[in-house]
Amino acid sequence: MFSKDIGIDLGTANVLIYVKGRGIVLNEPSVVAIDTSTNKPLAVGEEARQMVGRTPGNIVAIRPLRDGVIADFDITEMMLTHFINKINVKGFITKPRILICTPTNITSVEQKAIKEAAEKSGGKQIYLEEEPKVAAIGAGMDIFQPSGNMVVDIGGGTTDIAVISMGDIVTATSIRMAGDTFDQEILNYIKKTYKLLIGERTTEEIKLTIGTVFPGSRDEEITIRGRDMVSGLPQTLSIRSDEIRRALEEPVSNITQAAKNVLEKTPPELSADIIDRGIILTGGGALLNGIDQLLAEELKVPVVIAENPMTCVVEGTGLMLDHLDKLPKRKLG
Repeated sequence: MFSKDIGIDLGTANVLIYVKGRGIVLNEPSVVAIDTSTNKPLAVGEEARQMVGRTPGNIVAIRPLRDGVIADFDITEMMLTHFINKINVKGFITKPRILICTPTNITSVEQKAIKEAAEKSGGKQIYLEEEPKVAAIGAGMDIFQPSGNMVVDIGGGTTDIAVISMGDIVTATSIRMAGDTFDQEILNYIKKTYKLLIGERTTEEIKLTIGTVFPGSRDEEITIRGRDMVSGLPQTLSIRSDEIRRALEEPVSNITQAAKNVLEKTPPELSADIIDRGIILTGGGALLNGIDQLLAEELKVPVVIAENPMTCVVEGTGLMLDHLDKLPKRKLG
């Protein structure tokens, strides 16, 4: 049996894997639960995510990727090995070739760390490709024509913004402000305004259930529970959409400004194409209520959310696996 080529979207929040000929075979949170007394992993992925904030002292749930890059090498390798073994793609004699996506502005040291982690977890040849380019392909854009395509990929750790033409990135930026930042801002707002401590999972629920970034786009309420910072006792309170909009103003305006900066550096002919075609939004952050309306209003360009924003990057790797041999300049080793 021969091994299969695989594409990996190694995200700060989730890892998605595409196997050539089989499609998307894995979509799990980038979390590993470790027993600190033995340093052994107890759970990986969804099972580990269930433990976040709910474990005894000797068990810690770790997210080994921060801002789109490896923060803990050993645990990333452990996690990747677990996922690759789980999907059963290794042959008896051969190892799979792996295509991994990275943010646009990571350093060569960070690239090397990703490559090494993938090799140690069972890859034969490792190819790295820039995330917004792969996201654009996964979203159905024809990036190989001589015309401008713009993509804003809002992930867990980074937002990657790029203008692509003739199969390559013309101008791009990557900022370490995305889904995790939104969660942190909501958490801080509730802590500061209501003196209430809440956990990661509650924050995520608030963002998805009532969160919005565009005035008047949503008016809903959610009841949340947490620990009162003054009395130390459990407390319940209600939060409205407009409060979340105010809490998220700063990170969202930073993303808007980054997109403006990319547009300002774009050659005029490609800018004209972008006005015609619009900007495609990908990544989990694209699902944040009102973000498309806000970007369209600020940038004066139509903004469209990709059909499956969460899986655009990994679907793009799937399409690129057919052309791995044409990516020699991206291959690191």
